[in-house]
Amino acid sequence: MARAAPGEAADLLAAVIHSRQTVLPRRLGDPAPDAEQLAVILGSAAAAPDHGQLTPWRFVIVPESERGRLADAFAAALMERDAQATPEQTDQAREKAHRAPLLMLAVGQLEGGDADVDASERLISAGCAIQNILLTAHAMGFGAALTSGKALKSPALRRLFELAPSEQALCFINIGTPHKRKPPRVRPGVDSYVSLLGGA
Repeated sequence: MARAAPGEAADLLAAVIHSRQTVLPRRLGDPAPDAEQLAVILGSAAAAPDHGQLTPWRFVIVPESERGRLADAFAAALMERDAQATPEQTDQAREKAHRAPLLMLAVGQLEGGDADVDASERLISAGCAIQNILLTAHAMGFGAALTSGKALKSPALRRLFELAPSEQALCFINIGTPHKRKPPRVRPGVDSYVSLLGGA
């Protein structure tokens, strides 16, 4: 396949970056990425900046056969926080496990290994890996969203995913085919987040 000229490649990249938007799990449906597409999507994570080549992140795919166990963990996490939770609230917590066609947990390895690479660098690397996944999925025509919440820190979820003491559940990544999109949001202007050191 012919390589794009530098200017053309930059234009294509900018188009992908600026057209990406969050598509909530309830707006995602089948089809999910197939095995070949998923390999490309996940492979993009390996291009993230990674000081010391620690690969301080990993991804755990939750297949349909395991969604029930995840639903149980969400319900248990809710009950850990609120023993008075109603059956309706518990059902809502369980339902979160079944929304997106493709669901995976992003896990950060924020401790251990090279002591010169602190947690903030590792977290940045994980964020870059996640963004690469989102952008690649978007470029393929899929929608995606990150979801989090208090359940990520629950013992029930940590047990289910067998997280090591040095690991942290960062977020869930939801991917599928968009059934509905919101209008694009207005992006902040460059001047609102860039300044010049020593400038007036």
